[in-house]
Amino acid sequence: MEEDLLKKVRKIEIKTRRLSKNIFSGQYHSAFKGRGMSFSEVREYNYGDEVRSIDWNVTARFNHPYVKVFEEERELTVILLIDVSGSTFFGTNGSLKSDIITEIAAVLSFSAIANNDKVGVIFFSDKVEKYIPAKKGSSHILRIIKELITYKQNNTKTSFDIPLKFMNNVIKKRSTCFLITDAFGNFDDSLEIISRKHDFSTIIVRDKKEDIIPSIGLVRLYDNETGKQIWIDSSDKNLLKHFSEQREKQDYILKQKFNRLGIDSIMVYTGEDYIRSLIKLFERGGRLWKDYQ
Repeated sequence: MEEDLLKKVRKIEIKTRRLSKNIFSGQYHSAFKGRGMSFSEVREYNYGDEVRSIDWNVTARFNHPYVKVFEEERELTVILLIDVSGSTFFGTNGSLKSDIITEIAAVLSFSAIANNDKVGVIFFSDKVEKYIPAKKGSSHILRIIKELITYKQNNTKTSFDIPLKFMNNVIKKRSTCFLITDAFGNFDDSLEIISRKHDFSTIIVRDKKEDIIPSIGLVRLYDNETGKQIWIDSSDKNLLKHFSEQREKQDYILKQKFNRLGIDSIMVYTGEDYIRSLIKLFERGGRLWKDYQ
């Protein structure tokens, strides 16, 4: 059992570390370079310097204007908010959504440590399942991957409010945050609060069979989050139209909310190449909502 686990971890490590090194390292550095500013030195005032940068204490001491010089903080703290609710354990294209979430989390993690950044993780469902504080190093990333692979589903529902509030309380320093989820749930005011405090991006992982029900007669649908089962007539065109319209409406509202808050977002699907979308997220600073129709 332990040997099989190590093989899975090693397989993901090889694939995602290669992607991070060969494809994403430059884009990650450009898109998510340090955005905080720290004090560096004091120098004499030059024509054109901003008045607000004048260090009045030093200026008074030497009777000549001096200004404070700040430099960009290079090191980042990267926080991964990872959805492990029941709906992520679904997939019809050779991979579960949870498998893709694991791979993307690993790619982001290896990209971060290659840039000398720290990585922390918050696993959540309708509560915070596990919190791994931010650290550096490959062994730390391998622990994160192992936790993702071995996670045993305890709570099936989804709440974004609880993990966002938890992050807001625990992570005091401005950080780069990636929410990796299938986005089946409601976002409340916590999203707006945390998007002001941190650099926030969302990666939505879906399966196309969730958006389109094939016309094959009576079909039993099972909700992984509630455990409820219902039978529907998939040959009923009005029902399918209603289902499609409701899903489009939900995603449109979500898209508008992200745009209003300036939250970067992409959508990827199981069975498809997520590399291109991640590259675009990095290259464009993330402000992209993939055309998923």
